[in-house]
Amino acid sequence: MKRISLFLLGAGLLLGACHQGQPASEKQAATATDSSQHGFPVITFDQETHDFGTVHEGEVVTYDFTFTNTGDAPLLITDAQASCGCTVPEWPREPIKPGQKGALKVSFNSAGKDGAQDKSISIKANTKDAFVPGPHILCNVIKGNGTTY
Repeated sequence: MKRISLFLLGAGLLLGACHQGQPASEKQAATATDSSQHGFPVITFDQETHDFGTVHEGEVVTYDFTFTNTGDAPLLITDAQASCGCTVPEWPREPIKPGQKGALKVSFNSAGKDGAQDKSISIKANTKDAFVPGPHILCNVIKGNGTTY
């Protein structure tokens, strides 16, 4: 009985020690990722998702996603594409210096849509990875009489 108790105690300590080491390795991975961005611009959005709530079909809604160049080189966005033709992104054409802010204006046209909508933007820029995921917009489109279809 003593052996079983000691075995379980030892196994518990071993597992606990393994678990304590996990966050440190995760921190090291995050640091490695951050340092691997050295020499490149990094686009960091203040808010990655915007929910318009309930939108009536045919309504066009717009939101400005602000971002900061948190890298150490000027950021140049060359393209931004939406997951659907009903969503149109507009981006600054001039370079955004390190530490400066910019805005990505996203317009959603709800014509012909109904129900829950989730549209995403992909950004092409001079970042380490040429394409980076951008923000999402969400909404629930209802028909003119106020009922959801």
